[in-house]
Amino acid sequence: MRLRTRSARVPRGLFGPRHAGHSVAVEGMGALSLPVGDDGVVIGDDAEGNPRIVGFHRSAPYDVLLIGGLWTAQVLALRAAGTGARVAVETGRAQAWTALAHAAGAGLECVTLHDVGRVPPMGATVGSPVVVVRDCGMRPPRGRVVSSPWQSVLTLLPYLSPVAPRLMRAATLVGVQRVSPQEAEQIGRILGLSRAEYEALPTLADGVTLWCAGRERHWVMTSGTDAETGLLGTARRMD
Repeated sequence: MRLRTRSARVPRGLFGPRHAGHSVAVEGMGALSLPVGDDGVVIGDDAEGNPRIVGFHRSAPYDVLLIGGLWTAQVLALRAAGTGARVAVETGRAQAWTALAHAAGAGLECVTLHDVGRVPPMGATVGSPVVVVRDCGMRPPRGRVVSSPWQSVLTLLPYLSPVAPRLMRAATLVGVQRVSPQEAEQIGRILGLSRAEYEALPTLADGVTLWCAGRERHWVMTSGTDAETGLLGTARRMD
């Protein structure tokens, strides 16, 4: 048994400052904020110049549909890889992705290319998230690898196609770039866009996307960094 002496209870060292603590009046509580930003992939800037972010790494399945150009899909894939995700590209035009796959990850295989229908199970985890990019043309087949916890799926459609309505309704996030007036009107009906929103779609500049999530709408301009432009060229809608 240990005996405790009086001297053992005497504090040693220097005393810190003595004060009554911090307080704030109730009416001032609304001014308090914690400056913590969202994490994810910066997809571009909105109309006010604020960066817009998509969090691809989620604990629930997450499906994104982009009706647009290859350039934007490749920028998103590069930026997803930059956040630490493994990116699996399912494509019928591997030659369009080869330079990106070699450049990403400084020699590490963080971007891998797979034939259509041949993406293996990726084993996504919270510590090793996965983004599957499906670049499978106008009629992408139902993939064996689907969205799941920590594995998001981004499907690229170059234009509206017979499978587009199903994909739009199933996606959590839909991005639409420049399309024809007829396509814009159909997209407007499916997504519940206002007349002004869908009539603007045929006039969009290269790199501009209307991103829709539920009733949220954001016009976003994606501009390449110097490294992205050197690898992929400037923003373009057509390939």
